[in-house]
Amino acid sequence: MAEAAAGGSGMIPPGFTGAGLDRADQLRVDAARLAEALAHAEAGVLAMQGLEPELDSAGRLVWSSVTGHSVERLILLGFDGEAPRFAPLGDVAPHGQAAMHLFKLISELDAREAAIWGAARSLNEWHARHRFCGTCAAPTEPFRAGWGRRCDGCGAEAFPRVDPVVIMLAEHDGRVLVGRQHRYPPGRYSALAGFVEPGESIEEAVARELFEEAGLRVEAVRYVTSQPWPFPYSLMMACVAHAEDGALTLDETEIEDAIWVDRAGVRAALDADPDAPFQAPPPYAIAHSLLRWWVGQGG
Repeated sequence: MAEAAAGGSGMIPPGFTGAGLDRADQLRVDAARLAEALAHAEAGVLAMQGLEPELDSAGRLVWSSVTGHSVERLILLGFDGEAPRFAPLGDVAPHGQAAMHLFKLISELDAREAAIWGAARSLNEWHARHRFCGTCAAPTEPFRAGWGRRCDGCGAEAFPRVDPVVIMLAEHDGRVLVGRQHRYPPGRYSALAGFVEPGESIEEAVARELFEEAGLRVEAVRYVTSQPWPFPYSLMMACVAHAEDGALTLDETEIEDAIWVDRAGVRAALDADPDAPFQAPPPYAIAHSLLRWWVGQGG
C-alpha cells in the first residue's frame, strides 16, 4: 500500500528539526557524570518564561548560569559540542496549542534554536500532564535527568512519548487538495491532518482521515518526511496519496473549505504571490515543506 516517496533529497528541513545536540542518553542514569555536566564551566540553562523562550536583543535563545539550579529540577537536553545544555523543569500548566503571538516569534527564530526550544517545551508539557500516576493516582517525581517520572506509591515509571499525526496531500489529475480549518487566518489553506488511532498504520490513518474529512478514497500512500511538533508533543508524518476521483464531501465540523490546486497555484502560494489561490502555511510548518516538495516533483 505504501512506498517511500522519491526525490526527498534536497528538501528544506521542516521546522523544529536540526537541533544537533548529543542527547547523551547514558548520562541520564549516571549521577556522577550528570553532576560533572552540571559543574562544567560551559554548562547553561535555557531561559524560559513558562513554556515560551526568552530571547536576547538579537532574537537568539538565552542560556543562563546553572548556579542555583538543582539537578532534580532540570532536564538534560544534551551537549552542544562540549557544553552541557539543560532546560528548566518548570511548574507550568499544560497549554497544548500555542498563543498566536508565539507563532510570529517562531517564524523569526533560528531554525536550530527553534528545535532546541521545541524539545524543551514538549518535555515540560509532558511533565505537566503526568504529575500523577496513571496506575494508582499517587504523585510522581522526575528522574533520569528529566526524561522520566516515577510514582511515589507503586513505583511505576513513565517516559516521554509523542503523539503520531499524519499530515497529507491527496493528489488527482495534477492537483493537490488543501483545506482550511475555522481557526486559520483569512486565506490560509494547508494539508489535511489527523491523529493516528490505536491499531492503525500510517497508511491506514492517511486513507481514513482523507475519507472522513474530504470523502476521498485514496491509494498509493507515500511517506515523505517528518517533524516534531511541540504543541504539545506530536510527531507529524507527511505523506502524499493518490485520490481515485476529485469529488469532495467535506466534514464541515473539521474543515471549513477545501480546494484542488495545480502546481502553478501552489508555487504562487509558496512564493507569497498576492494573486495565488490561497495563502500557504508558514515555512516552519511541515505542510509548507510538503507542498514545496510536491511542487518540485513536477519538474
